[in-house]
Amino acid sequence: MDSPHFPSFASLRVLLFGFWVIALFPEFVVSITRHYTFNVEYLNVTRLCHTRNILSVNGKFPGPRLVAREGDRVVVKVVNHVSNNVTIHWHGIRQITSGWADGPAYVTQCPIQTNQSYTYNFTIVEQRGTLLWHAHISWLRATIYGPIIILPKHNESYPFQKPYKEIPILFGEWFNVDPEAVISQALQTGGGPNVSDAYTINGLPGPLYNCSSKGTKPSLLTLDLENII
Repeated sequence: MDSPHFPSFASLRVLLFGFWVIALFPEFVVSITRHYTFNVEYLNVTRLCHTRNILSVNGKFPGPRLVAREGDRVVVKVVNHVSNNVTIHWHGIRQITSGWADGPAYVTQCPIQTNQSYTYNFTIVEQRGTLLWHAHISWLRATIYGPIIILPKHNESYPFQKPYKEIPILFGEWFNVDPEAVISQALQTGGGPNVSDAYTINGLPGPLYNCSSKGTKPSLLTLDLENII
């Protein structure tokens, strides 16, 4: 009869070390890596009875929401399909040991050129709430922007009663002309840039503007908290 096989002392040490790490650092177990792809592309949008070919992310205006939990690693591949150079800034994210992922053009990175891509890689540390991502070169942020929604870790509560659902509210501005032409004119004349034609909420102008609803589509960015991993 074969003698019973017992794990070696080295194997037991590895197992015990694993239990020790789980007990002291539970965030390593529950945190995950979330992958996103942002395609910067053209999109025809009508506001105030003016149709423009704007820059967008994944064909949405405002852009898609980025959802993660506190402690998650976020990996975003940005692919540039337009003629403009572009970068993305994660406004409010503490870039701890990942400053190269912050996004300001010519500060932390060279801009992403046409038909090129860049992958942003950062971890959300001790943050929760709603932040903003946006383009960070010239005035491209006028149409390239969207929400960052950071949920608490699993089994941790909100600092208030858990909401039934979350509806991000994004304030922006709409120009009937290309914002790049607006800033170019201002730089040539030395004067201040022309003001926008409307303020927007979630990409839509309010009802007080002329032709505020014709040709527009509602863009309510609701978030079902029960379906987030």
